[in-house]
Amino acid sequence: MHPSTLLLIMVAACTAAARGDPDDTTPAARFWEQALPGTQMPKAIADLVQKGIDHSPLVEHYPAFPDLSVCGAWSNTCTRSMALGTGIFFHKAQLRQGSAMEVSFPPTTETAILPHSVAADEKKAPFANLTEVLATFAIAPGSAEAEHVRDTLKWCHAPPQIAGELMSCATSLETTVESATRMLLGTNTSGEVWAAASALPSGGGLPRGRYVVEAVAPLDGDHFVACHKVPFPYAVYQCHMTTRMTDRAYVVSLRSGALTADMVAFCHLDTSNWNQSHPAFEILHTKLGMPVCHFVPYGNPVFGKKATKA
Repeated sequence: MHPSTLLLIMVAACTAAARGDPDDTTPAARFWEQALPGTQMPKAIADLVQKGIDHSPLVEHYPAFPDLSVCGAWSNTCTRSMALGTGIFFHKAQLRQGSAMEVSFPPTTETAILPHSVAADEKKAPFANLTEVLATFAIAPGSAEAEHVRDTLKWCHAPPQIAGELMSCATSLETTVESATRMLLGTNTSGEVWAAASALPSGGGLPRGRYVVEAVAPLDGDHFVACHKVPFPYAVYQCHMTTRMTDRAYVVSLRSGALTADMVAFCHLDTSNWNQSHPAFEILHTKLGMPVCHFVPYGNPVFGKKATKA
């Protein structure tokens, strides 16, 4: 087995024995097994699916504010103050065994993933109309939270801003997987798609510290779909893929003392079509067009197409 394939399985199954396997009787688990055979649902995703059943956003309030998840998306939502000091952005030269990184990912209140049957019902979980969303989830009009929800709706319903980019927003696990698969395979349904997510300690954060890179393994493929959580009262993922083959994906194993994390990471080798005010350029002291690498925060799935064997 190729080392990167083995590590992908490890990321997907990290601490599965400790928590028990995901409930394969749920519709989401059955769908996953059919859509992505051979890829175990990552713990972070399984936890958020179960959270949507046990602690539904229709009953419990989840704040709709941006977190580090938006820093992996190509939008103006990620700010310098949000990213500075977290270590989410880094240079490609740091992707080597023995390299040290200063990392600090604050834990956040993770928004639950709604069951597909609920998310698909506009009366139960509206997504098209701002007024209905605010009323359903008891968000005060004119509040900062309402503004973030408005921005998400506007962003999700707008066409892609970057040439050659495919983009869509998904409101359930099923539609997230379907969107990613459609982007990767197009009309060619014979390809095989994998999925992965960062494996972090409970709570989804990493305490501030100096982390050593213990291993770096490339993930299969040359096209990838990254799905980022965006501010909303239930889990909404903005998934995107570029048609140019200038992105690389990795699993980066970090250690700080007894604390370990297997982080999915992307390196964008050509950023010439990014917004020149993106905070990554200032934080890394680089400029538009130069490579930018970033970690993928907790609860954000990524997808790829397995390379065709010669």
